[in-house]
Amino acid sequence: MTQRLRIVRLFFVALSLSLVFTGLLGPILAHAQAPTPPNALVITVDGIINSVKERFISRAIEQAHEDGATLLVIQLDTPGGLLGATREIVELLLESPVPVAVFVSPRGARAGSAGTFITAAGNFAVMAPGTNIGAATPISSTGQDLEETLATKVENDTAALIRSIAQERGRNEDKLEETVRSAASYSAQEAVADNVVDFIANNLDDLLSQLNGQTAETSLGTVVLETQGLEIRSLGKSVLEHFLEFISDPNVSFILLTVGGLGVMVEMYNPGLVAPGVVGVICLLLAFLALGNLPVNWAGVVFILLAMALIGLEVVVAGFGILGVGAVVSLIVGGLLLFTQFGDVSPTLPSISVNRWLLAGTGGTAAVSLGYVMRMAYQSRKEGLPQKAAALIGAIGTVTGELAPTGIVLVGNETWTAISEDGSVISIGEQVEVKSVNGLVVTVFRHTDSYYQDIS
Repeated sequence: MTQRLRIVRLFFVALSLSLVFTGLLGPILAHAQAPTPPNALVITVDGIINSVKERFISRAIEQAHEDGATLLVIQLDTPGGLLGATREIVELLLESPVPVAVFVSPRGARAGSAGTFITAAGNFAVMAPGTNIGAATPISSTGQDLEETLATKVENDTAALIRSIAQERGRNEDKLEETVRSAASYSAQEAVADNVVDFIANNLDDLLSQLNGQTAETSLGTVVLETQGLEIRSLGKSVLEHFLEFISDPNVSFILLTVGGLGVMVEMYNPGLVAPGVVGVICLLLAFLALGNLPVNWAGVVFILLAMALIGLEVVVAGFGILGVGAVVSLIVGGLLLFTQFGDVSPTLPSISVNRWLLAGTGGTAAVSLGYVMRMAYQSRKEGLPQKAAALIGAIGTVTGELAPTGIVLVGNETWTAISEDGSVISIGEQVEVKSVNGLVVTVFRHTDSYYQDIS
């Protein structure tokens, strides 16, 4: 038996060592593979520029370098995005070991605001016919002009950035600076004529044909491009990047935050259900992950979570309809404030907000649902009130909301609005006895008071 155990142990030790050896050998074999033929790696970047896009471009540059790609082509179509992510992308492009061509395409696409900086930072800035570039004047996230002093501060900083990019890439500093100073925009033909971009290309093949023989400065030195007959390879977003992009939509993040807060509240007031709590926590974590890629106003988050707490209170507290009204108001205010920025805001960000129809629908659904719950609870109590009132008198309950002198008590398995008989303050956790019932309000006194009266 001992010998067999020893053999089993040796087998598992050998298996473990084999797996470790295979893991170490894998990267060596990968690098030892035959080099890939000359190719151009192509990626598509569209929508709002955020940290997800920045990580995607960074991965593409690393992939192009590892594969020995001759060129990285970024097909760009964006209205703008976060300044922090834009700066990171500009840094990546200026320090890229692989020549990068930023191609504003397809026809009808734009390189707005943040896209202007990204296009200008490429080794080659190219536009398809029917595209436009520019309009990088600093604005708030609501789309309004900034306050004068703040606008000057942000504008100067942004103008300095675009000038430095233009100087590095040999492009027209004045025309690019006008996109910041006066929100100038240029068509493809105008951008080429003013040396804002290098040339116009109808498609990828046309772009590669015009780049053949041109020189690019990279972090590894000067490169002369040979693009004739290059194999075109595409790199798409990973499943994780697609998922992060999806939840980073302002409307999706609002829904996640709302559902998450509601799920946690349901679990708190109904311990043991498990499912609402698990779903709520997951949704909240996803919401906070999404908000990390958006210009969130945390006051809006607080209002939305407050709305969920008020909804929970409205369901368990009888007679406090004002909590439901407060919940709906907080939800709408939170949605309006969620992406509203004040102070020093991103100058390259387009207007971002929760869709007003979604906000109205969510607020309306909450109001109707709360109204229905309140009506059902009221009718349920009203129908059986005469019999229930007789049964309640003399019943013992527990204070769940301090009586000062009005508060909440739990009698049996129901929550009631209660008033202290003598106006005294009765703390949470104390036992009380019901003296009378008036509608949906009970009058109570300390249970200990009744005890001492009986024995005196």
